[in-house]
Amino acid sequence: MNIDIDRANSSNDAAELFNFFLEMMASLRSPQGCVWDREQTHYSIKRNVIEEAYEAAEAIENNDVSSLKEELGDVLLQVVFHSQIALEKDEFTISDVLKEIINKLYRRHPHVFGDKKFTSSGEVLSSWEDIKKAERKQNPKKTESIFHGIPKMMPALHFAYEIQNRASRLGFDWESISGVIDKIREELSELDSAIENQSIGKDGAEFKNDSGILPDFSNEAMAELGDLLFSIVNLSRHLNIDSEDALKLTCRKFIKRFDSMEKLAKDRKLEFKDLTLEQKDKLWNEIKSKE
Repeated sequence: MNIDIDRANSSNDAAELFNFFLEMMASLRSPQGCVWDREQTHYSIKRNVIEEAYEAAEAIENNDVSSLKEELGDVLLQVVFHSQIALEKDEFTISDVLKEIINKLYRRHPHVFGDKKFTSSGEVLSSWEDIKKAERKQNPKKTESIFHGIPKMMPALHFAYEIQNRASRLGFDWESISGVIDKIREELSELDSAIENQSIGKDGAEFKNDSGILPDFSNEAMAELGDLLFSIVNLSRHLNIDSEDALKLTCRKFIKRFDSMEKLAKDRKLEFKDLTLEQKDKLWNEIKSKE
């Protein structure tokens, strides 16, 4: 199969390159193309969309422009891949995909492409929700819920953030950070009560009741823990801090300290796993004090 790669490398025309990309994807899916590419379906590569988006996000976090360029190409591949599969099944075409997003952007920006006048981002977001609500009413497959369209496969912290963010746009929100913090204290107290009521030690240890059977604690404790996490995400939103980023930062810090602990123990000819918890705490605090 002849593919003129020099043609692509010598062009700086985005439209020409996009058409070349479409031709290449069609070739890969053809009977003469790649057996793996031919076997794929919307379902079989659905996770690829998520994975590639995460890799692009990681490149942004690392301020790695070179990798971002590559990862955005991988994200685009997923769009073209699914569109080619859809074309073969007479579902839709890449042109349909482009028309959908073009029309959506046009509808949702009346202050740019129409005669609306907005002076703040808040007004833009309020208008955005009004337009989306009208769209949901016109589409029988969509509910009128403001939460429609939030992907259920999103990470839980981002999922919670988006729920709270949309509710906030309709005025359902705390007026100050102090209210959010009070709510966190309330949820922590309720979790503590759930732990006490269901015979789970505060150190996380479970113990058996008189019958020798472990009590069923998971539902209540899980619900209260979920409420607490939800409230913490709300606090991060009010502080304009991405809860995913905050948790990842802590995870990276923990890994760095733990690795340093193990190295320090090794340098001192100590077997880390055999140390007591008190000895490990001393190593932890020693590493922490050097930061």
